[in-house]
Amino acid sequence: MRDDELRRLLTESNPWWAAAARGADPTEWVAGNRTLRERTRYELGYRSGILDDVAGIQPDGRLVVLTGPRRIGKSVALLDAAANLCTLPDVDPRQIIYVPCDTMRGRDVTRTLTLARMLTRSVDQQGQRPRVWLFDEISMVTGWTSALKLARDTTAFGDDTVVVTGSRWAQSEDIQGNLLAGRAGSSGSHRIRQLLPMSFRDFLVAAYPGLPVVPAFNPADLQADAARWALDELQFAVDELDLAWQDYLTCGGFPRAVFEHTRAGAVSDGYARDLHAWLRRDVDPDAPTNTTTTLLRGIGERMASPLNLTATAQELGYASRPTFTARVERLISTHAALRCNQVRDAGDRVVGAHYKLYLTDPILAWIPSIISPGLPAPDYAALTESALGATLARAIESLDEGRWLSDDSVGYARTESNNEIDFAPVRVPVGRTHGMTVPIESKWVDASWKAESRVIDGKYGRGILATKSVLDLEGDVWAVPAPLTALLLA
Repeated sequence: MRDDELRRLLTESNPWWAAAARGADPTEWVAGNRTLRERTRYELGYRSGILDDVAGIQPDGRLVVLTGPRRIGKSVALLDAAANLCTLPDVDPRQIIYVPCDTMRGRDVTRTLTLARMLTRSVDQQGQRPRVWLFDEISMVTGWTSALKLARDTTAFGDDTVVVTGSRWAQSEDIQGNLLAGRAGSSGSHRIRQLLPMSFRDFLVAAYPGLPVVPAFNPADLQADAARWALDELQFAVDELDLAWQDYLTCGGFPRAVFEHTRAGAVSDGYARDLHAWLRRDVDPDAPTNTTTTLLRGIGERMASPLNLTATAQELGYASRPTFTARVERLISTHAALRCNQVRDAGDRVVGAHYKLYLTDPILAWIPSIISPGLPAPDYAALTESALGATLARAIESLDEGRWLSDDSVGYARTESNNEIDFAPVRVPVGRTHGMTVPIESKWVDASWKAESRVIDGKYGRGILATKSVLDLEGDVWAVPAPLTALLLA
């Protein structure tokens, strides 16, 4: 991009600069912003709050990497942060720089750092003031981490607050080495953050505000006395929570999908096709449209079992295992899928073993049957296991940054008789020490749960059997309905 093109892009993307220059309200742009206006059409009042700490203080030099799937609201989170920063009395709106990176290349990012500071130089009349940089979808720019690293090390950019977003976690970009090793400020907050679809707790608050929730617990404390008391108090709400859970498994947590399901009773074909188009673009853009449908259907049908890559590639019609594996890795890197490795008793990964693969939001499993009528609907038992896996992974990530993205969150175990425990104990921080998560087995049953608990009882002598609607807290293995299990982990 030429300098004049970059200048125009920056000026148009930062309307609060002009408002501040003429003494007008620096938030007047909010009412006319298309992205924020579009949100108001499809919302139930949900706000992620993922950047509230950045948006509530003066620039302090921190660097935050915000990642997550497309269509989840990363751009909205950045614009919300910009709007809130514009209201802070100690922040001049010209310190806030929003940079849409969709059409940029590496050199454009480097040149933008110079041009944007020059365009906002009026705030430096009494001395240089740090900026807040909001880079949107920068992960599409090859070499972006190297460009920011150089500027962080050699220019005033090193003292600025920086938030970068992206929909793809590219292993080719050394985010840890280039950006987080001594270049992320001294804040103790998470430097890597994932904006994911609404959790079941978020869903309840938005769609079922009258239903009660339980407090959240560390995954290592799910069977503590406090958890028992909290669960026991919700005996009366088990049936209602079961129905709400089934709704959640039907629409997932993308805010627009929740809105459509709540208002109209179903996710629209149009939105399902929007999500399908995102996946096709990021996972297999050159293949026929039905290839992505086949991939989602194939994974959705196999979520409850370890994935045999060679056999699955053949069954789904891929030319080779590497071709199929590449699509799986792209699904994972775009946050559409979560890997669940086999782990040993100490929680470490069994190298070379088959892994399970969960779609990270229930609606992704429904896309094939929505856009291709006649294909079978997903199985609720598999959807429950997948949703619990994603919820547990989020809980672990919130305690120990980077675990999800490094494939080191959830894991399954095998017993001596070759049975599986869906979610085996793994290490998590507990205060200033560490503990092991409570094992969880997902069994979507509403009767005869004792027989289903024998495997987890024989392996660990404790744990939670996540049922459909049975709540029984006697003994060392508890029966806890899946929605209550998800709430404990939120």
